[in-house]
Amino acid sequence: MLLDPETENEIAYQLCQLLGRAILPIRQVGGAGAPGTAFFWNELIGSTDDGEVVHEYLLTADVLTDAAYGEIGVRPSVTEPAGVASDAILLPDFAEQWLHLPEAGVAAMPTGGLHGHAEDRGWRWRTQQVTDGLAARAEVVARVGAEPASAFVLALGVADDGSRPLEAVIERVVGDGDELRITTGLPAGYVGAPVFRVEANAAGEPALHCLGLVLPGQGGHRIATFDRIRSAVAAATADWR
Repeated sequence: MLLDPETENEIAYQLCQLLGRAILPIRQVGGAGAPGTAFFWNELIGSTDDGEVVHEYLLTADVLTDAAYGEIGVRPSVTEPAGVASDAILLPDFAEQWLHLPEAGVAAMPTGGLHGHAEDRGWRWRTQQVTDGLAARAEVVARVGAEPASAFVLALGVADDGSRPLEAVIERVVGDGDELRITTGLPAGYVGAPVFRVEANAAGEPALHCLGLVLPGQGGHRIATFDRIRSAVAAATADWR
């Protein structure tokens, strides 16, 4: 479904408010890899008498993680207290920090190490997350058809001075066989970024879904959809869930 331009602009603005602190800049260090975007996802595992059991991951495109050294940017808005955290976390053995999920084109980093890093240095993360309920199920993905529909990418672009501004762009997504695809090329920094769609729920009210994340491409981009991401993460973590 294509939305009218005014509605699209309002959704793009609201995404920055709701999930702007869910995303981080990421880049390989010392190689030719392009900068990208990663984002926090909370996977709901189940419930106990004490509450919900949730696993948190940092997700990005797998192609961004194959390096000896990598850097995860730390934006001032995602930490507290102010002025304590450094601008970035440099990680040696970068590729080994991730669960590599080639069947989905995605890499997932359990975030315990990131929280431990912050605690050791006297600060804490102040983030938003793509929640389990927001991450699209297979039936939501399947409803994206061959006709272009409004989609929204929330990313950290790359400015001329090298800074990484928060950007929400309005795009078009289509179903292409058993894949979803963004129909145009995206700017530098957008690989790994989350892709969103709004559709009406059973009550006729607008419902926001995160379809998945942007994969590399030229002239267009495949989306690693959350139905496949969930399955791949579950298989990779079966021994310790």
